[in-house]
Amino acid sequence: MRLLLTLTTLLLSCLNTLAQTGSVDMDYYLPKDVTYDQSIPTPESIIGYTPGEWHVSHDKLSEYMRTLAAASDRITIENRGKTFEGRPILLLTITSPNNHNNLEAIRAEHVKLTENGSGSLNTSDMPIVVYQGLSIHGNEPSGANAGLVAAYYLAAAQGPKIDDLLKNTVILFDPSFNPDGLQRFAYWANTNKSININPDPQDREYNEVWPGGRTNHYWFDMNRDWLPVQLPESRARINTFHNWYPNILTDHHEMGSNSSFFFQPGIQSRTHPLTPALNQEITKQIGNYHAAALDKIGSFYYTEESFDDFYYGKGSTFPDINGGIGILFEQGSSRGHAQETENGLLEFKFTIRNQFTAILSTLEAAQGMRSKLLDYQRDFFNNARGEKANGAYVFGSEKDASSSYHLAEILKRHKIKVHEVDKDFTEGNSNFKKGMSYMVPKNQRQSRLIKAMFEKRTTFQDSLFYDISAWSFPLAFGVDFSENASLNNAGNEIQELSMKPTPAVASSTYAYLMEWHDYYTPKALNSILNKGIRAKVGMEQFILEGATYDYGTIMIPVQNQSLNPQELNAFINEIAQDAHVTIKSVSTGLTQGIDLGSNQFRALKPAKVAIIVGEGINPYDAGEIWHLFDTRYNMRITKLDTKSLGRADLSQYTDIILPNLWGSAIDKGTTEDIKQWVRDGGTLIGYKNVANWFKGNKMLNISFEETKNPAKNVSFEQRRDFSGAQVIGGAIFEAKQDRSHPINFGYTGDKVSLFRNTTIFVKADSTSYKNPIQYTKTPLQAGYISKINLKAIPETRPFVHQSTGRGEVILFTDNTNFRAFWYGTNKLLMNAIFFGSEM
Repeated sequence: MRLLLTLTTLLLSCLNTLAQTGSVDMDYYLPKDVTYDQSIPTPESIIGYTPGEWHVSHDKLSEYMRTLAAASDRITIENRGKTFEGRPILLLTITSPNNHNNLEAIRAEHVKLTENGSGSLNTSDMPIVVYQGLSIHGNEPSGANAGLVAAYYLAAAQGPKIDDLLKNTVILFDPSFNPDGLQRFAYWANTNKSININPDPQDREYNEVWPGGRTNHYWFDMNRDWLPVQLPESRARINTFHNWYPNILTDHHEMGSNSSFFFQPGIQSRTHPLTPALNQEITKQIGNYHAAALDKIGSFYYTEESFDDFYYGKGSTFPDINGGIGILFEQGSSRGHAQETENGLLEFKFTIRNQFTAILSTLEAAQGMRSKLLDYQRDFFNNARGEKANGAYVFGSEKDASSSYHLAEILKRHKIKVHEVDKDFTEGNSNFKKGMSYMVPKNQRQSRLIKAMFEKRTTFQDSLFYDISAWSFPLAFGVDFSENASLNNAGNEIQELSMKPTPAVASSTYAYLMEWHDYYTPKALNSILNKGIRAKVGMEQFILEGATYDYGTIMIPVQNQSLNPQELNAFINEIAQDAHVTIKSVSTGLTQGIDLGSNQFRALKPAKVAIIVGEGINPYDAGEIWHLFDTRYNMRITKLDTKSLGRADLSQYTDIILPNLWGSAIDKGTTEDIKQWVRDGGTLIGYKNVANWFKGNKMLNISFEETKNPAKNVSFEQRRDFSGAQVIGGAIFEAKQDRSHPINFGYTGDKVSLFRNTTIFVKADSTSYKNPIQYTKTPLQAGYISKINLKAIPETRPFVHQSTGRGEVILFTDNTNFRAFWYGTNKLLMNAIFFGSEM
C-alpha cells in the first residue's frame, strides 16, 4: 500500500510538473504598466526561445545584446576584452538618447563628486549611475538569463515612467560577469534536459561534474577578485567601475535550492569597520524597495542574515569602500530547469523573474533615492579627505623588482596614486632603493581603499566571516613595507607603470650567474633547462668579482653546452629580457666561498610536472596552481584526473602535486602506485588536508597539535556560531625561515608571511634543521583566529619534507598560491619543484 501511495504521489508530481513547466512567454516577466515598442527584437526572435525554456549560452546572450544595441538608441555596447577562452567581456550602457549624446560630460561631472571641490556641484539634476552585474558564478545563471528580459524591457518599454528612469539614470549593464563559467553550465544543463522535465534532485541535470560551472577557465571564484584584480574579467569591470564610480552596484547570485531570496544588508556585526554606518542604513532603505516588489509578486525573501560585508574583494562589498552601495542578491537555485524543493517545485523561470524583479526594484530605488545616493558619494570622499592622513606608505624589494611592480600594478588599476622613490633611503629595518620601490601618499582620493588594502587587523566585533578575515597586500607580496614614510623621499607620480629595464648580459667564455631572488627566476630556469642547457644550483653563499651571491644562485656553464658561446649568450639575453631577471657573466670560477666547480653546485634537471585534479580535489586550489604554471611561469603541467589516475603512467613525471584533498578520492591501489613512484625517484607535493592522507598512508611521519574546545555555556541557538568560530577562514601568520634550506632559496629575510585557512597544525621535529619553516612564538599578523587555535599554532611547522627511497614527499599545510595574488609564497612551490631532490 505504501509503495502504491508513493508511486501515485510521484505520478501526480510529474503531471503537475508537465503542466507547470510548459512554454513561457514574456508576459510572465514583464510589467503591465508600460507599453512596448514592437520594433525592438524580443529575446525569442534572436535566440530562438523565451528566457526560462533553456539556459542561455554566452554566445547567444552576446548575440542578443549586440542585436539590441543595434536596434535601440538607448543602448550602446562595448567589448572590453576577452576571457581566457576568448569570449567577449561586454558592457551595455543604457540611458536616454539625450544622455548618450552627452555621455562623456555626464561621466566627467559624476566623477567630480569623488574629487576635491565637489561641494559646488548640484546633484539635484545629476543622473545617478547604477552598475548591474549578473552571474559571476556561472552555475548561478538566473541573473544572466534575467538580463535578457531586463535588457529588452529597458530598450522596448514606452511611457513617462521609463522616460524618467532613463533620463535620470545611467545603467552600466554587465550581462555576464563570468562568460566562460556561464557557457560551461549552460552546456551541462541543456544537454541533460529532458523533454519531460524531471524535477528529481538526484537527476544528472542537477549534479554537475567536476569542477562545475561556478568558476572561470582556471577554476577561480571570480567574486573574490575585485581587490586583487588578477583575472581578465575582473580587470575589465574594475576599469569600468573606476571610470564611473557607480552609486549602486548589484551582484546577482544563487544559493541552495531550498532557500528563498536574499537581499542585503547582511549581518551587521560582520560589516567591515571602514564602511560608514550610513552605508548600511542606505542599503536597508534600498531593501525596502526590494521587499515591496517581491511582495507584489508573492515571492518570499529574507535579509540581515547569513551573508556579510567584510571582505572588500567581493562584488557586493567592494563598492562600500569606494563611496557606493553594493547589493548582493541570492536566489534559491533550480540548478537546472525545475527541481523539487522543501518549498515545492522551483522552476527556472521563477528564479529569473525574481532576479528581474530585483533589477527593476534597484532602478526604482536609485531613482527614488537619487539625490541621497549622490550626496552620500560626495560626502564619503570629502569625509575621507577630512581624515587628513599624513605621510606615505612605501614598499619595495632590493632583490625582487617584479613582485613590487605587480603590487604597484594592482594599486594603479584601482586609480591609486603611486610615486617613484626619489632616492635610496632606510625606514626602520628596511632599505628602499630607487627603481625598486614605490611610494603611496596617504592623502589622496582613495585613502580609505588604500588603508583597507594595507591594514593588518587582528581585532573584530564578530568571530564569524563569510569569507577571509585578512588580505594585507604588502604581506601577501612579501615586500618590505613601511606605513610611516616621509613624502620628502617621494619622486614623481607614475603615470604609466613599467617594469624595471633588464640589463643586457655581457658575453662570457666561462659562466653566467642568476640569483634566485626575483619572482620570475623560475620562469627563466625552466626555459634554460627545457632548451637542454646545463644549469646548477649553488647550495651556499659566495663572493665573486666583488658581488655577493646568495643561497640558490643558478650557474650556467659556457663550455660543454649544446650551443656555442655566442649562441648561448644570445639565448641568455633572450631569457633575461623575457623574464625580466638579471643574469651576470663571470670570467673565473675562483670565489670567496664555494668555487663554481664545487660539488656544492648541484646539477638540475628539467621538471615535468603533473597535478591531480577531478572529483575529491578542491578546484580552487588546483586552479590556482594550474594558473601559476601556465600564465606566470610558462610551464606545462599535466592535469591527471582522479577518475583515470590508476591507469596513468606516472613514470613520465618528475613531480606530482596533490592539492587540497576531500574524502577518499584516491583508491588503495592507486595510492600504492603513487608510493612506488616516489620510491623510484618522484617528488610528491601535497597541500593542506593531504597531511591526513600522507599520515594515514604512512608517507610522512608527522603528528598534529590537537585542539579541543568543549562547548560550555553554549545554547542550541548558538551552536553553529560556536562551531564556525573555530574555523580559520583566512588569516595571515608569520613563520621564521632557515635560508640555507633549499625550500627557502630566493628569500632575503628570515621571516615569511603565510596565508592559512586550515586548522592542521603539524608538530615541530626534534631535529631543528627539519623545521626550515616554522611559525614564530607569536605568529598572528592579521585576521581572526580563535583562542584555542592561537594557542596551538605557535612553533608548529607549515612545511614538512621526508625522503622515501630515491624520492621525496613534501607537505605544505598552507596555501602558497592563494587567489593568484599571494606572490610572496609562490616561490616555495617552485623551490619544491626544482630543488626537491636537494632537501
